Parts: sequence; structure tokens; C-alpha cells
Amino acid sequence: MAVKTSKWDIAEHLDTEEKIALFLEAVFEDGDPATIAAAIGDVARVHGMTQIAKDAGLSRENLYRALSAEGNPEFSTIMKVIKAMGFDLSVTPHKPGVHA
Repeated sequence: MAVKTSKWDIAEHLDTEEKIALFLEAVFEDGDPATIAAAIGDVARVHGMTQIAKDAGLSRENLYRALSAEGNPEFSTIMKVIKAMGFDLSVTPHKPGVHA
């Protein structure tokens, strides 16, 4: 008996703004820049890359390129995309005694 598999896509599970926010929060906590860019790309796909690119003032091609595995987006691009997705980025202090 053959087992059928399919590629798992996080975007299929990000069906509420709360799930998206929790996903991005976890990715930012991890702190890996490539993972953060990829996660923002996943969320942008959920919202529609064409619309996010338009709202962020970027070309769709540049957005795909910046958020690809090989991309290295500028911080300004990340901020534009986060805002276009309807989110704000905030900073909170570490808990006492925790230094990363």
C-alpha cells in the first residue's frame, strides 16, 4: 500500500489574524533573519502577494524576490510589508535576568 503525501504549507493554517500574529511572534522570538523573512512571505501569501505589494509600494516581483529563501530584504521593506499586512511591530524588554 502506497502512502500519499503532500507538501505541508503553513499558509493553509493561518486562517485568522490571531494565528498569524502568534506565528509571527514565535518567528521573531527565534530571531533568525532568514526565517523571519520567509515567515513574512508566508503571511503575505495568505493576504495576497499582489495586494500586499501594491499596499507596500513594491513590485510583486521585488516582493517575491525579497521574501524568497535567497532574499535579503532591507529592514524598510520588512516594515512596509508588515504595515501592508495590517500589523505593527513592537519591542518589549526581556524578562529580568534573561539576556539573548
